[in-house]
Amino acid sequence: MLDEVIVHGRKDRAFSTLFDLCDRITRHCLTETGSAADMLPNILSTARLSPGLELRLSGIRLSENNTDDLVIAHDVPFAARARAIAAARIGVAPDDPALSVELHLGSALYFLARYRQAHRDTITQSNSVPSLPSPAGQPPGVIIRWFDASLGRAVPQRDGSLETARDSASAYALQAKADNTRRAYRAGVRAWCAWADHHALPCLPARSADIAAFLADERGRGLAPSTLELRRAAITYLHRLAGCAVPTADAAIGETMTGIRRTAAKNGFTPRRKAAATQDILATIINAIDLSKLSGIRDRALLLMGFYGAFRRSELASIEIHHVALISKGLLVTLPQSKGDRQGKGVEVALPYTQDQHCPVKAYGAWLAVSGIQAGPIFRRVRKESTITSHGDGRKIGQSPLTDRSIARIIQNRARAAGFDGQTFGGHSLKRGALTTGMDAGAHPVKLKRLARHATYAALGDYLELGDPFDEHALNR
Repeated sequence: MLDEVIVHGRKDRAFSTLFDLCDRITRHCLTETGSAADMLPNILSTARLSPGLELRLSGIRLSENNTDDLVIAHDVPFAARARAIAAARIGVAPDDPALSVELHLGSALYFLARYRQAHRDTITQSNSVPSLPSPAGQPPGVIIRWFDASLGRAVPQRDGSLETARDSASAYALQAKADNTRRAYRAGVRAWCAWADHHALPCLPARSADIAAFLADERGRGLAPSTLELRRAAITYLHRLAGCAVPTADAAIGETMTGIRRTAAKNGFTPRRKAAATQDILATIINAIDLSKLSGIRDRALLLMGFYGAFRRSELASIEIHHVALISKGLLVTLPQSKGDRQGKGVEVALPYTQDQHCPVKAYGAWLAVSGIQAGPIFRRVRKESTITSHGDGRKIGQSPLTDRSIARIIQNRARAAGFDGQTFGGHSLKRGALTTGMDAGAHPVKLKRLARHATYAALGDYLELGDPFDEHALNR
C-alpha cells in the first residue's frame, strides 16, 4: 500500500517515465482516470514496476542538519514489497501505522519509507523533526550521533503548545539518568555500534543472538562482568529511546551473562575495588603533599573534604562556593543532586572541625584564601608550576571545575607520591576510607548509612573494608 505519491518537477515527464515502467493493468487505470492526484496512491499501490525501483529510508535530523536518505534496497517491484523490506529494516510489523511508504516521481523514481513516531511509551524526539524520530535502520554513525544528541537534549522553553509540553516531558525523562550513567551508556552504544558495523550486523534494531555474541567477545577482550552489564543496559536504553522492541531481555542473553559471571568466578576473577583511604592512610598521603604549590593546597582541601564528607568524585567536582556554608561547628555542604537523592531534594553534608592539622574546614579556608575564588566551582585546574604566590592570576587557576576523572587521577597520584600503589586507589577510596574508619571506631550503622547517603544498608556493605575475619568474627570474645 502506498501512503502518498509525490511529484518533483514537470508532471508530464514524470508520468511518462512511470507509464513506461508500469504493468498493462496499471497503465489502463492511469489512462482511464487521467492520472487524477487523489486516485494515484490507490492505483499505484498495486502497480508492478519493471525494472523495480530503489527503496530509500528517510534520513533524520541531527544538529539542525538532515542526514541523507539511505538506500536500503534496489529493484523493488511494487509497494507492498517496499513496505515489507522497510519494516524488516526498522524492526516493526509491515502494518505498523507509523510506517509510511511514498512513491517519488521525477527525474528519478524511487520508494521512500518513513517511520514517523516512536512507540508511545518511550522517549521521542521533538515533533519538529520532519522524518524519522528514531534512527532505526540507520548506519552506525547516525545512530551514535542521534543517541549522543538525545542524551544531551535541553528542556525547551514553554510556549503553551501540547507539542512542546510532550517534548519537555521527554527531555525531563532523560534527566532521570545521572551524568555518569549517561557517560557509560554513550560508551556502551559506541562499542556496540562499532562491533556490529565491523561484522556487518544491524545495530538498531539489534538481534538478541548478535548481542549475546557481542558480550561474549567483549569478555574475551578482558572486560569485567560489571562492565558487560553496563553494555547490556546501554543497548537496552538505546532501543527504548528509539522506540524499538527491546531484545536484551531474551533468555539467550541472560544465560550468556550468567555463564560469563560463573566462568569469571571459577577462573579467580574478583571485582577490583579501590583501596580504602582510611584516616591513617590519608594522613600519610597529605603529609607528603608540597604545600608551596597551589595544586598542593587544592588537593589537601579536596582530599580532606572528600574524606570527611564521604563524597563521591562526581559530587566533589560539582561543589560550588554557594553550596558551602561556614557555621560554628564546621562546614555545611548542600549537594543539589546526589546519586542517592533520587527525588532531587538536595542533601546537606556536615564537615566538622577537627583538633589536628588535618581539618577539612581549615583546609577549605586555606584553598579559598590562596586561590582567590569567590564564586563558581571550588576545585579547578591549576597549572603545575603555580605557587601559592600566584593567587589571583586567572592564567594559573582555570574557570571550569575538575572532572570526576581528574579527581580520581589526583587521588591516585597523591597516593603514589606517598609511597602507595597508586593503581589501587581511585575515586571511591575517600568514601570507602571514611566509612571504614567510622566502622572501626564503632559508629552505629545508622550514622554510617547517613554519612554514605545510601538508600539501603545493603549498599553500605560494598564500601566497608573489613579487617581480619577472625578478629571481626561476631562470636569472638
